[in-house]
Amino acid sequence: MMQYRTLGNSGEKVSAIGLGCMGMAFAYGSRDDKESQATLELALELGVNFWDTADMYGQGYNEEQLSKVLATRRKDVFLATKFGFRYRDDNSTYFDGSPAYLKKACEASLRRLGVDTIDLYYAHRVDANVPIEETVGAMSELVKEGKVRYLGLSEASAASLRKASAVHPIAALQSEYSLFVRDVEKEILPTARELGIALVPYSPLGRGALTDKLKDVQSLADDDFRRNLPRFQADAFAHNLSIVNALEALAATKNITTAQLALAWVLAQGNDVIPIPGTKRRQYLRENAGAVDVQLSAADLAAINELMNGYTIQGERYSEGGMKLVNR
Repeated sequence: MMQYRTLGNSGEKVSAIGLGCMGMAFAYGSRDDKESQATLELALELGVNFWDTADMYGQGYNEEQLSKVLATRRKDVFLATKFGFRYRDDNSTYFDGSPAYLKKACEASLRRLGVDTIDLYYAHRVDANVPIEETVGAMSELVKEGKVRYLGLSEASAASLRKASAVHPIAALQSEYSLFVRDVEKEILPTARELGIALVPYSPLGRGALTDKLKDVQSLADDDFRRNLPRFQADAFAHNLSIVNALEALAATKNITTAQLALAWVLAQGNDVIPIPGTKRRQYLRENAGAVDVQLSAADLAAINELMNGYTIQGERYSEGGMKLVNR
């Protein structure tokens, strides 16, 4: 039975486990539109109503995929999308958080999604060349116009959260957070809590590493973007797999999967933490949704922390260029 959590200062109730939709159109090998649509429909059956996309996923294609279900079920979905990444002619990307661009981006997202209003609109990163106050000021105008209901930031620093919140309430901060990536715990999460901002962890399963499904990087599709990530290079991945194997053994003692253990750990970090594991397959959606039923005791959490303290994760989560865009 799905549980629900309040999304920061918005007062809105969303499913405690959301659905990251990126992989349906982008980054993780070939598309399967039929299975993706079935996954979206199953999400609603399971009560998973917090859907996350972005205009860059498949260069708009993911938003179009969601529109097919939203056409008849709009009221059943709390819909989040993001703006800011733009493509150059050579297919490389750059970030644009300018007011002029974000207004055009919002119109394009509304059109592709086939909706009148976006529930939660995120700046996909913080633009080093545009003051966050200007970006959020322009986003707040979209709220006044009724095109957007709530505002969010992604991979923002504590300082950026404070500056942004002084302009307009920020409902959610989307950042990578998992047993593998915990840097938000130091300063960013406490600041978000102080400001009434929910934390929406993306990649709570370590891009598939924190499951018992991925044992060999060579099994990934040739166009899977993980092949280019430092953490998934041969030596680093082999080392990190030893951590996953230890977690798998711990999960087995509770008769749950490694993924469910990893998600239950994230959920246990606070009721203001709302993870959005991504999947394009019904079987994994069911497994992920089942994590809300996993009860981790204080002893369980201590055992997980003790286990993780015995290891060091190898490899950065992005390339050098990508790392420059996070926690900014």
